[in-house]
Amino acid sequence: MAASSIPLPECDSIKIDAADWQAGAEPGEALRPLIDDPRGYRTFLSRVPAGPLGARHAHDEIEQIYVLEGDFYDDDADYGPGDFVLRMPGAIHRAGSRNGCTMLIVYAPLVEMQR
Repeated sequence: MAASSIPLPECDSIKIDAADWQAGAEPGEALRPLIDDPRGYRTFLSRVPAGPLGARHAHDEIEQIYVLEGDFYDDDADYGPGDFVLRMPGAIHRAGSRNGCTMLIVYAPLVEMQR
């Protein structure tokens, strides 16, 4: 993620002005960073072009995806505006889009609950 994103605030709340769209790792992909905290919390907007399923991969964090517009799919289902996808760390998946889409993506570390 780019240096224009910011870490979580120490307390209270803050208004975050989204950074400009930046080129993503894949051709045609664009990212708009919001939060990039060294503790593993990342939030950004992602705009992906139409394309086939990508390579199988997994994340070390919880992955949360909210589809804002367009379509998105993986090996399990098709998603459209308003759909929410939750993947736990280590869930192997691949994804694509038939017509392109814009998504809000949040990564968060898995925190063990104390009893």
